[in-house]
Amino acid sequence: MAYPTALHEAIIKRLSTVIDPETGADVVRMRLIEDLFVEEDGTVRYKFRPSSPLCPIAVPLALTVRNAVNEVEGVTRQEMTVVGYIKAAELNILLRELEAQDEQKRNEQNGKD
Repeated sequence: MAYPTALHEAIIKRLSTVIDPETGADVVRMRLIEDLFVEEDGTVRYKFRPSSPLCPIAVPLALTVRNAVNEVEGVTRQEMTVVGYIKAAELNILLRELEAQDEQKRNEQNGKD
């Protein structure tokens, strides 16, 4: 499983550049990313835990994390689950909708190739 390990390391490296503007620390160092798993097909699953249940920047920070993971070469899809946030259910619905849009774009691109 060398590929998932290398991809896992690349994702961690990329996420370490995502800075929480409230603290000035990166999301990896703050331990806001939990249970990061990478499958052989490039699917990435992880939890995002905002710094507090009422974190005022949870939504934009979650989207920044999501975009950072999408930028890593080898990631084919991702499933982020927000936990420990008062509006986690609503944010998880938004993230699923965004993933569905990404999947549709991938399917359209694969159909054109």
